Amino acid sequence: MTGLRYVYAVCRPFGTPLQSQLTGVGGAPPGLLHHHGLVAVVSQVPEADFGEEAFKAHLEDLDWLAATARAHQGVIDALTTVTTPLPLRLGTVFRDCSGVRSMIEAREDDFRRTLERLEGRVEWGVKVYLDPEPAEPEPAPAVAARPGSGRDYLRRRRESTHAQEDRWQRAEAFAGALHERLCQYAEDSRLHPPQNSTLSTTPGQNVLNAAYLVPRMHSEEFVETVDRTKGEAPGIRVELTGPWAAYSFTGEGQS
Repeated sequence: MTGLRYVYAVCRPFGTPLQSQLTGVGGAPPGLLHHHGLVAVVSQVPEADFGEEAFKAHLEDLDWLAATARAHQGVIDALTTVTTPLPLRLGTVFRDCSGVRSMIEAREDDFRRTLERLEGRVEWGVKVYLDPEPAEPEPAPAVAARPGSGRDYLRRRRESTHAQEDRWQRAEAFAGALHERLCQYAEDSRLHPPQNSTLSTTPGQNVLNAAYLVPRMHSEEFVETVDRTKGEAPGIRVELTGPWAAYSFTGEGQS
């Protein structure tokens, strides 16, 4: 194997083979490197793309970065169907297989502890959004032509502000109650910062952005609990994603 070694994840040995047509970053098929009773899932990547300086330059190329992230995630998703992987950070590379083995030896105890904690568990993501307020209808021409007083204007502004505050408080209360319910099925949770509505393509304001570590045996109940809340509160939208490898609970920094 020539080129750099790209490492997707570390896991315990598993017997079920990966999909025969599975490809990873750069189109190379992933392979398994066994060492000290652990397995690193690796593939060969060109130094021209993944050397330190080249990779830094590629981080400015959003199309390249998105394609690389999709390929990385595809391997993690395939691993999740056959074992419990500990995903490593996007762009984790080593000069050769000896470098990968050294990495395993240096972090062996941490890897084993984390894999023990994650075994038989998956990550579910839940987001709660406050939908945009419906646009007010255009006033009739006769009304629009009549100038309103400054007092009327200020009153409407206050009413609008109070209404928005009430909607936000209801959404926060809904999200808090949902989070408490979901924690009954989860062994751990992470509350991520809400998504910036000005940068997101998803409409509405993000009230809850959470990840839950759920035993596979409780996943069906977890999903049913989320589904029951959808449509429960007008103007509030609930989104569920997963199951994923437990990115939020590995201790690995994610790009």
